[in-house]
This record gives sequence, C-alpha cells and structure tokens, in this order.
Amino acid sequence: MENHDSAAREIFMKMAQLCSRSEQCSADIRKKIAAFDIVQEVVDEIIEKLKSEKFLDDERYVKAYVSDKFRLNKWGRVKMRYYLKAKGLPDNIIEVGMTAIDNDQYIKVLLATMKERAKKYKSAEKYERAAHVIRFTQSRGFEPELIHRYLNEVVK
Repeated sequence: MENHDSAAREIFMKMAQLCSRSEQCSADIRKKIAAFDIVQEVVDEIIEKLKSEKFLDDERYVKAYVSDKFRLNKWGRVKMRYYLKAKGLPDNIIEVGMTAIDNDQYIKVLLATMKERAKKYKSAEKYERAAHVIRFTQSRGFEPELIHRYLNEVVK
C-alpha cells in the first residue's frame, strides 16, 4: 500500500508539472494518468487534488483554447466548439469560453478571411468565387448564417 501511495504522489507531481507548463483539460490529464495503469479511485483523487490546488481548471482551459485558436488560427466558433466537445468538456463551460470572443472582432476576422480567399479566385466567375469563399470559411468554423450575411460585401 505504501508503494501505491508513493506512485500516486509521483504521478500527481508529474501532472502538476505538466499543468504548470501549459493549460490542460481534465479529460487530457485523465488519459495521461490512465496510461500509468492505476485504479480509477486514485485517478479521481489526483484529478480532484489538481483542481483544488488550481493546477487544473476546465473553464480556464476553454478560455485559453478559444482565445488562442481565434487569435492565432483564425478559427470560427463552430470549429472550436466541435474540438472542445470532442475533448469531453461540458456545454456550459464551452459556452462561457465562447462569450470571451468579442463579436465585432469576430466579424472583422470573418470578413478578412473571406476577402483573403476571394482574392485567390479573382479570375473565376462570381458564383464560383462565392462557392470557394463559402467552403473555405465554413471549413474554418464560421457560422453559415454569418458567411451568407457578409458574402455580398466580399464577392462582387
């Protein structure tokens, strides 16, 4: 039993070190701990201790993820929501993270993305250019309603 306790302490330290280097979500940490092949009760204890000592916070993770993917990758809400759900994060936490995006800035990024894509297809017909822009911006995770609302501003 003593050996089991020291292994749990060692795993906790490794996970705390990982969490202090970069934001992690509880699902990712749970997978990493499961690789050590320990009892589920101990996994839950380690996760709770990481949360209580503020190494692990899913809401903070979602806000950082959304901020980074929006600023750096220029992703839309649909794509970010999809990837966060794939990690097993609850919808209410995801929605809190999505509210961190300024709507005016979101529209600016959408328009810039659409204009950039439309420039690549200047020689194409208007409808063909529009189709390229729609497909590309949807693949980036922007909402179809927003894309179609601003499409006429971009494709002339």
